[in-house]
Amino acid sequence: MTDPVGGAAPDAAIVGTGPNGLSAAVTLARAGLRVVLYEKEETIGGGLRTESLFDSGVAHDVCSAVHPMAAASAFFRRFDLPARGVRLLQPDIPYAHPLPRGRAAAAWRSLETTAERLGVDGTRWAKLMAPLADRSRGVVDLLLSGQRSLPPDPVAALRLAPRVLAHATARGGRFATEEAEALLAGVAAHAVGRLPSLTSAAVAMLLGHTAHSTGWPLPEGGSARIAEAMAADIAAHGGVFRTGHRVRDLAELGGVPVVLLDVGPREFLALAGRRLPARYRRALERFRYGPGAAKADFLVSAPIPWRNPLVGRAGTVHLGGTRDDVVRQENATAAGHPTGAPFVLVVDPAVTDPSRAAGGRRPVWAYAHVPNGDTRDPVDLVRRRIEEYAPGFTDTIVASRGIPAADYETYNPNYTGGDIGAGAMTLRQSVARPTVRWNPYATPLRGVYLCSAATPPGPSVHGMCGHLAALAALRRHHGLRTPPDLSPADTRSRSDA
Repeated sequence: MTDPVGGAAPDAAIVGTGPNGLSAAVTLARAGLRVVLYEKEETIGGGLRTESLFDSGVAHDVCSAVHPMAAASAFFRRFDLPARGVRLLQPDIPYAHPLPRGRAAAAWRSLETTAERLGVDGTRWAKLMAPLADRSRGVVDLLLSGQRSLPPDPVAALRLAPRVLAHATARGGRFATEEAEALLAGVAAHAVGRLPSLTSAAVAMLLGHTAHSTGWPLPEGGSARIAEAMAADIAAHGGVFRTGHRVRDLAELGGVPVVLLDVGPREFLALAGRRLPARYRRALERFRYGPGAAKADFLVSAPIPWRNPLVGRAGTVHLGGTRDDVVRQENATAAGHPTGAPFVLVVDPAVTDPSRAAGGRRPVWAYAHVPNGDTRDPVDLVRRRIEEYAPGFTDTIVASRGIPAADYETYNPNYTGGDIGAGAMTLRQSVARPTVRWNPYATPLRGVYLCSAATPPGPSVHGMCGHLAALAALRRHHGLRTPPDLSPADTRSRSDA
């Protein structure tokens, strides 16, 4: 390997600069390794990019917009984004779910307020979420782990397990009102797959309780602020970025003792060629992908005119109708059947971050869940869905852009068929991700590790896939069993050491 880092050959190379590639690089650089990162695009970040799509004064989040796990995961707790100048802004209502006839349900940061507003279901909602919120760190660390060790907080595990089991079947865990039923179904749908299931119930418990603990924040200024903070730390510890450089073969990295790949199984197969053993190749080829996400971005001239004003105070809005409607839509989508009324997530970032509005214009971010590989332009699908609950929204649209699910992997090869979770979140693939191995990050190729969302614990901006993969590499190749300090206080660059 001839690409120098500070005049010397690198100790480690990272391919891909999404949140997991960046967290892997932070971890390795903090351990003292010379790290070089390769990114096929001209800008880093993967799902953490923010761009001006229509108006130079208005920034749109290209992929992720709201970040519950950036406030909760073990990696980001140690990295401490707020201490690095990244303000995580918290809406009073993390998420809301409008219903027909102007009704709406809302999950407030305050569990007490949420319970009060849910009426007859309030006590049950509080009994469901309060025990998890009280042990939130343990719940998060269990679900965002490598799934290969004992629970860090056994009490949290004992509280979580029966709740997941209760909400994993069609008949279990039902509420009395459509409002509470829809509110929980909306968070369960973040699993992007069949409903209900053990996986969707776990996602519902994770996201549902964090609304009342660490929250569902938006980074002030956009998601790219998170990537920028991570990149600054990498650079401060000697890391080097090579943007506009797509690695197409592992041979390009010959001589680098440790290589971490923030790529999915299909991309890894292309990079490795025939180097992989046949059995491992077959296992990767059997890896399943989930439903797709179709993205719609709007530039609008006014806040979304929700029929129920309460919805306009929420950081995230779930559009899917009643619980039964959400279940029907998600199951049809998972089976590959397109619907005219898909489940849609909507964010008006300026509700939480007024700096995102400029000159009387503001961005609106939306994803529709669609079958994998769906080719439909989502703009009209999403516009109609929003208009259903916000009459007059169409009249506020200044400009729009749609990315069909089938086109999302052009933007990011990890998003096969538009699967932004980098692999179906089935029960098996939540643990055996991407294959059945004790160390899910190691591959049969010496020194080569996977660190994308196709490894445990899976999708979302938590940085744990990259962090855990880097720790595995440090143990095996450098004998380091104590994780490096990630705190902002340790900001010395290699040249200062």
